[in-house]
Amino acid sequence: MPRIQKILIVGGGTAGWLTACYLAKALNSAAPESIQVGLVESASIGLLGVGEATFPSIRGTLAAIGLDERRFLVGATATYKQGIQYVNWVRPPNTPGPDRFFHPFSTPSQRGGSPELLPYWLLGGAPEGTAFAEAVTMQSHLVDHGRAPKRASDPDYQGPLNHAYHFDAACFAATLAEHGQSLGVTRHLATVERAELDEHGAIARIVTTELGPLSADLYVDCTGLRGALIGNAMQSPFRSRRDVLFVDRAVALQVPYPKADSPILPFTRSTAQETGWIWDIGLQKRRGIGYVYSSRHGDAERAEELVRRYVGTAADGLEALHLKFETGYRPEHWRKNCVAIGLAGGFVEPLESTGIALIELAAYMLTHLLPGDRDDMEGTARKFNEMMVARYDRIIDFIKMHYCLSQRRDSAFWIDNTDPASIPATLQERLQLWRHRPPHRLDFVTDLEMFMPASWQYVLYGMEFRTDLEPMRSAYPHMEAAQREFAMIRQIAGHALNDLPDHRALVEQLCREHVQRGHAAGVAA
Repeated sequence: MPRIQKILIVGGGTAGWLTACYLAKALNSAAPESIQVGLVESASIGLLGVGEATFPSIRGTLAAIGLDERRFLVGATATYKQGIQYVNWVRPPNTPGPDRFFHPFSTPSQRGGSPELLPYWLLGGAPEGTAFAEAVTMQSHLVDHGRAPKRASDPDYQGPLNHAYHFDAACFAATLAEHGQSLGVTRHLATVERAELDEHGAIARIVTTELGPLSADLYVDCTGLRGALIGNAMQSPFRSRRDVLFVDRAVALQVPYPKADSPILPFTRSTAQETGWIWDIGLQKRRGIGYVYSSRHGDAERAEELVRRYVGTAADGLEALHLKFETGYRPEHWRKNCVAIGLAGGFVEPLESTGIALIELAAYMLTHLLPGDRDDMEGTARKFNEMMVARYDRIIDFIKMHYCLSQRRDSAFWIDNTDPASIPATLQERLQLWRHRPPHRLDFVTDLEMFMPASWQYVLYGMEFRTDLEPMRSAYPHMEAAQREFAMIRQIAGHALNDLPDHRALVEQLCREHVQRGHAAGVAA
């Protein structure tokens, strides 16, 4: 049987190098007789570093590829992310009612023997006016005080609070490239001119300007939105979802901190605007800020005006970067002997930072579904495609929920987002069910979901969705126990303020420790 012996990744960046690292580590590519992993990238194609946000799965991925956390923090200029704060999503600014809510990464507290807290929060068991996230987890309270999710003494990628990271995408890719080559990945610096197909319609080879033809048994397309292999050569169609998620443009700024010791936000801030929303991400030396908007509802000039207004005088003299994208995906990520990972396979607008998480998922699935020989690719591709499409559709439902539950009616963008024609039937069905009961784990298929029930609950009730449990009050007889739990969470949060360090202080300490370790190793050598 024709065994798979060589995998060639076309394109670098986060998608290419994260996939390369994952494959090389899992397949032990540095060993003889292993599957060899190569990557070809052009030195002339630059990478964007607008400030990238991630999902908590990134911790497991970085641990799996063996990248030291302190090295990662230094190389990627990374900081910690503990969730997303939504500002002005429920209602327009300067109107009565709360102007923000928080989607934390930590799940609602449920100690052994204690009841699930959500029903009791819905029935008024928490102190009056307490938001759901604040009532059921201490993370909301701690990020308000600028705390980090862990201590310097905690092991790599572990800590008492669930978390992800913010980082500069270009710096992250460079760090992964160095690490990937240490794992046995062969790097080819060359510009790909074209792919040539064999008589069966599979890729026979790619042709580069500098190195001529390169061949492999399996090709991974990480060429970004161009989809040079999966789209151009393999003609796998793209399915747009702009009918559901309208934003398709962004304008971004890199904003220096006013002082070297300025606080670093321990979360992503998303502030709703007239035709979209502004992201605000804190890195070590600067903030990445950008406005994601719908070109159908506004233009680039107005978008840049609004993001500069948000930043204030710190934006004076800064160059704005304008980007175009479209939410959607290729139903066939994997066709013949070509697999698309990252933007080449699809893109979902960045509201919940799913871009890199989808890369992680695809790399994981590719590694663990990889057939033993080339003749088994068709069945593997079918399974891969089914799971990727299901994941995309569920993510799109989750993100649409943020928009369609808004009470804003101050612009055509927000009005259009509540049009039932733009809301997937699967989401409409869930929302109808949740009018009379809260989301439950049985509503979700674990292997197909990126967002577990807690995330749906945080956003659903942060957006002030109404679930009427009053007719079922008798089914929840443990109100006093729940109230004790609400009080306990507040008490523990107060103690945790003294236990967890300031966010910037932790990042700087861990970066110093990495430099000191390198110096000590150099002296010892």
